Amino acid sequence: MQPDLLSPAHTAHVASQLATRSPLIHCLTNQVVQSFTANVLLAVGASPAMVVDHEEALAFSAIADALLINIGTLTREQALAMRAAIDGANRAGKPWTLDPVAVGPLAFRSRFAREILAQKPAAIRGNASEILALAGNGAGGRGVDATQGAQEAVSAARELAQQTGAIVAVTGEVDYVTDGDRTLTITGGDPLMTRVVGTGCALSAVVAAACALPGSRLENVAAACGVFALAGKRAAAQSQGPGSFPSLFLDALYQLHTEGA
Repeated sequence: MQPDLLSPAHTAHVASQLATRSPLIHCLTNQVVQSFTANVLLAVGASPAMVVDHEEALAFSAIADALLINIGTLTREQALAMRAAIDGANRAGKPWTLDPVAVGPLAFRSRFAREILAQKPAAIRGNASEILALAGNGAGGRGVDATQGAQEAVSAARELAQQTGAIVAVTGEVDYVTDGDRTLTITGGDPLMTRVVGTGCALSAVVAAACALPGSRLENVAAACGVFALAGKRAAAQSQGPGSFPSLFLDALYQLHTEGA
């Protein structure tokens, strides 16, 4: 089945909804990207929170509108907090999103990611190598970097969506978002997005926010990717390089919802 192109109108709608509803997103994410992730969520109109103690994480996930689990700098203590947060989110009926950073070549994080799949994430967002490895079809990439193109992981993404019930987004030069049956394609973005730490991780936080919105979860997650692609393209057109890009990218994200995309 050939992927469908994401509707620009739905991207604009989700950009507006994020600002109007301002979902509170509980982010258990890696230490490298916490500040950038928080700023990205604020730029799109959502509200970030990083509650990391395992007792507080359990309680706060029930309060938040959605939860992000990003295993980029996973420790055993953080894994405990993540399990508690997932438990709290599931008890309260709140959606959670998994970003399986560097799954494949590293045993501890790979085992942890596969174990928590049983806790039914609403969405999974990763690069091609991560999605292939999580689906059991590859060995993973080179650290956090993909060694395969996104198109190579579309079949694995569909299989993973069917196995878990999650919306699976595999991102790269072209993004593919699938529920295991229907697949949406998102084009745009810019190579500069890969020269700045945290764009993929921050996208996963916006995916988590999109999961808290009403309507089609497949289309909402795809629209989150669309918002990022459009903002990245706009920012890169003005940027002189990776130093100026992050601030221009945040501005572009903010402008998308203030102008109705």
